Amino acid sequence: MRLYLVRHGRQESSLCNVNVGLSPEGVRQAKLAAERLKKTILVDEICSSSLTRAVQTAQIIGQVLDIAPKPGIQELNEIDFGDLTGLTDQQIHERYGDLMERRRNFEADLPFPGGECGAQVFARAYPCLLSIAESGAEHAIVVTHGGTIRSVVAGVLGLEQKYRLAVARTLENSSLTILEYNRKKRRFTVETVNDYAHLSGHPELYRSAIVK
Repeated sequence: MRLYLVRHGRQESSLCNVNVGLSPEGVRQAKLAAERLKKTILVDEICSSSLTRAVQTAQIIGQVLDIAPKPGIQELNEIDFGDLTGLTDQQIHERYGDLMERRRNFEADLPFPGGECGAQVFARAYPCLLSIAESGAEHAIVVTHGGTIRSVVAGVLGLEQKYRLAVARTLENSSLTILEYNRKKRRFTVETVNDYAHLSGHPELYRSAIVK
């Protein structure tokens, strides 16, 4: 079976990990991803994290595919940014610049102050994905978050979680990361990472349009 990990569409706030809905661009991204999925696979199941931007992305995909998403699952939520939650990029640079640089240099799987590290995210998200993979579905869409996707991919590949930031320089909103699950061996393989071909021709929907 295959799990299609979809990063939620662009959110309507640039503050760190606030629980808000999709921006108009995020709605467009979700619709483009949904139309692509509709043309290429027969989806059995859709689920998402419990955060609003992921729930709304799943609802949009569900409307296009005519499948009701399952209720939001907390175990699939974004990494807990702890004390960084709600801060601007500038505030994070000023207050936690050293921490962020150490993370970028892969020094260790450093937790955010008052929040989580990559290993903690993988420990909560992986059993949930395993349960979905063992449910009997053949093609399941899981709408989640950049930090969660990176932690899962690193874990599946057997990498130390400090290297999770090496999984794609930029994970695009609405991108697809595909895991294939072998039920006999109870093992995932990583088939695709950060596939955003459905955004082709829409440069305003790339993260480069908002991340300078």
